[in-house]
Amino acid sequence: MTQNQAEGLGFRFAPVILAGGSGTRFWPRSRRSRAKQVLALDGERTMIQQTVDRLLPIVSASDVWVITNDLLKEEIAGQLPDVAKEHILSEPAARNTAPACALAAFLLEKTEPQTVIGIFPSDHIVKDGKRFAEVVKAGAMLASSGDKIVVLGIPATKAETGYGYIEYGDDSGEIDGIKVRRVKRFTEKPHKSLAEAFVASGNYAWNSGMFLWSVQTLTNAIREHSPAIARQMEKIAAAYGTPEFERVFAESYPLCENISIDYALLEPRSAKGEHASEIYCLPGDFCWNDLGCWSALHEHVADCGPEDLAKKNIFDKTLQPCVDIDSQGNYVYAPGKTVALVGVSDLVVVETEDALLITTRERSQDVGKVVAELKLAGRDDLV
Repeated sequence: MTQNQAEGLGFRFAPVILAGGSGTRFWPRSRRSRAKQVLALDGERTMIQQTVDRLLPIVSASDVWVITNDLLKEEIAGQLPDVAKEHILSEPAARNTAPACALAAFLLEKTEPQTVIGIFPSDHIVKDGKRFAEVVKAGAMLASSGDKIVVLGIPATKAETGYGYIEYGDDSGEIDGIKVRRVKRFTEKPHKSLAEAFVASGNYAWNSGMFLWSVQTLTNAIREHSPAIARQMEKIAAAYGTPEFERVFAESYPLCENISIDYALLEPRSAKGEHASEIYCLPGDFCWNDLGCWSALHEHVADCGPEDLAKKNIFDKTLQPCVDIDSQGNYVYAPGKTVALVGVSDLVVVETEDALLITTRERSQDVGKVVAELKLAGRDDLV
C-alpha cells in the first residue's frame, strides 16, 4: 500500500515542485547557483526543503518531482536526499512554467497516467502547515473526480499589483468541509486602481500559483491550448526511459514557447469573457507569503500588524549585538557584524562576502534591476 492510499486518497498523487527560478530580487544573497529556493531565509530549513516538508503529511518524498536547472540540480539533490534523483529534472533551457508543468504531465502520462498532479512553487512560505495539508488533500480529491482544474486562491487582503487575481463564480458546495467556488475568470497583475476594486468587491483571491489536476486533464489542456508545446513534449515522453532521452530532451525542450501556465492554459476564455473550462478554487487560508522581495521577508519575519511593522527593525539572527538609535522599519542582514542604525527608517541592508545592497523597503521590488545591470557590465561573478 502506498502512503498516498494509506492517507486516504485512494489514488496516486505527485507533487511537482517548480524550482528553476533565479530569485534576482533577493540579490546579493541569491545568485544563479544559489537561488532563493535553496536559501534558508526564515529558519534552518531552506525554501525548497520547507516546500517538501509541508507535503509529507500527504505523500512520501519518493512521490515528489522537482523541475529545476543545471546550476541548482546538484544542490537540490543534496538538500532533498529522500527525493528520487530521477525525479529531479533539469531544464535544458528556461522556458517558464507552462513547459515545466507540461514536462511532468507528459512523463507521468507515459508512466503513471492515473496520477493527480499538484503544482507547487518552491519559494513560498506557509505558516499553517496543518491547514495547508487539508486544503491540498481536498483539492487533489476534487481534481481526481473528473476533468477539473483546481487552483488554490489566497484571500486578497490588499491591492497587490504583482499577483494574478481569481474572480469567484458560483458556490460549488464543500469537500471535506472546505468550501469550493467555481472560477469565473483570471486577471494577471492588474494596475493599482483595478486591484483596489477587486479587493473592495470581496469576490477575488490572489492566484497562488498552486494547481491540481489529473495527468489526463493537464495533458489534454496543453494539447488543446498549446499544441506547439504538446508536440515537443510528445517527443520527450516517447524517449523517456531510453538511451535517447537526454538528447531528445536537450533538443526539443528549448523549442517550447517561453510562457507561463497562467497565460497558456488559464487565460483562454469564451466569447463572454469567462473561462470555458471547469475550474474550481479552494481557499488558501493557511497564512501564505510568496516572499517576492526583501520587504516581503521583513514583513514575514516581523509577524506583526501594519502599524507595528512600520516601526519594527529586523536584524538577521547571525548578527552580533546591534545598536539601534531612533531608527525603525529596517531589515539588516550582515553575518557576524555589529550593525549600528542611527536615525534611519525603512532601509534594507544586505551584505555578503563580495557585495553590499542598500535600498529602501519601498524599492526592494527593483533589486532585480541590479542583476540586469551587472549582467550588462559583464560581472558574471556577481550574478
